[in-house]
Amino acid sequence: MDANRNESQYVSEQSHRVSEFLGTENWRDAWRKAQSQLVPFPRFLAQQFAERMGTLDYIQPPFYAMKEVRSDEKNLPLYHLALFSRNQRAYDFWDEVLKYSTDQLGLF
Repeated sequence: MDANRNESQYVSEQSHRVSEFLGTENWRDAWRKAQSQLVPFPRFLAQQFAERMGTLDYIQPPFYAMKEVRSDEKNLPLYHLALFSRNQRAYDFWDEVLKYSTDQLGLF
């Protein structure tokens, strides 16, 4: 949600928040390329974070394996929940967990 609300501030050359989050200054070039492909900023950040975790020898989960969590009241996206592990077995468990999750809200 924060990435949606503050995208213009974060992509500003004066802002270092995303650089500190990702641990690299070179993300803006990748953002320009992703932006030309109409990739939303929150998705870009999630994918970049996964790539950075890959540099620490974690297995990089694909974006579709990240669970979007939405607010109860207005069904707005809040964040993406992702698993980072160095062992494939953890992802086998994660896939089982995701089978029982749902994006649909209850009626009442």
